[in-house]
Amino acid sequence: MSVLEVKNIKKSFGKTEVLKSIGFSLEKGEVLSIIGSSGSGKTTLLRCINFLDFADGGTITVNGKTVFNGDSDKKLTDAEIRDNRLHFGLVFQSFNLFPQYSVLKNVMLAPILLKRGSTEEIRKKAEALIARVGLSEKMNNYPCELSGGQQQRVAIARALALEPDILCFDEPTSALDPELTGEVLRVIKDLKAAGSTMIVVTHEMEFAKNVSDKVLFMSEGVIEEYGTPEEVFGSPKSEKTKSFLNKSLESF
Repeated sequence: MSVLEVKNIKKSFGKTEVLKSIGFSLEKGEVLSIIGSSGSGKTTLLRCINFLDFADGGTITVNGKTVFNGDSDKKLTDAEIRDNRLHFGLVFQSFNLFPQYSVLKNVMLAPILLKRGSTEEIRKKAEALIARVGLSEKMNNYPCELSGGQQQRVAIARALALEPDILCFDEPTSALDPELTGEVLRVIKDLKAAGSTMIVVTHEMEFAKNVSDKVLFMSEGVIEEYGTPEEVFGSPKSEKTKSFLNKSLESF
């Protein structure tokens, strides 16, 4: 059974169709990279999957349970939306850490609010996650005292704290310079090696090529190409994919 099944997702803003019948599935432990030009619908798709936006139609199923049915008249309650979001951990491109809290408290906050154990249990787990992303020495620092790459690694630890089924990244390196990009991508590679299931919206073509199990190329709200990295990068069928990849390679 797939961990995630997305079927026929549609989304419009006014008269602009942003997503046009998007569908794919994800198996446990797989990494899916979503690539495409700005405005192709990548981030909107991720936001719909994470219940930050709501699709106009289609279904989202997690571990065999339909968590969203845009074709039904039944609306989700606020409690159902909150529960459904817990299937996903989202790492934003702009970190979104709480500036008034230390690294440790940023990672502990959500589990404490959701009563996921005693304070001591939550603290121990948070310390282990912070160590996992290589920041034990920054445990008591505040976000303003960290580099962009360090802040993003804290954001990854925070997303892991609620043990989501699927970890989602929205352009996790777009705000970072090349050196800091490398340290964040190494953490994501380590997560893959540990069996994490992930969706990564990225402009890092080498990362998508080397780390992904599947690559999805979007253009103008549709899936233009979908397959293994070898298929998408090695022998793309779509002319739009070929053009996008050629331009991406020229930018290096």
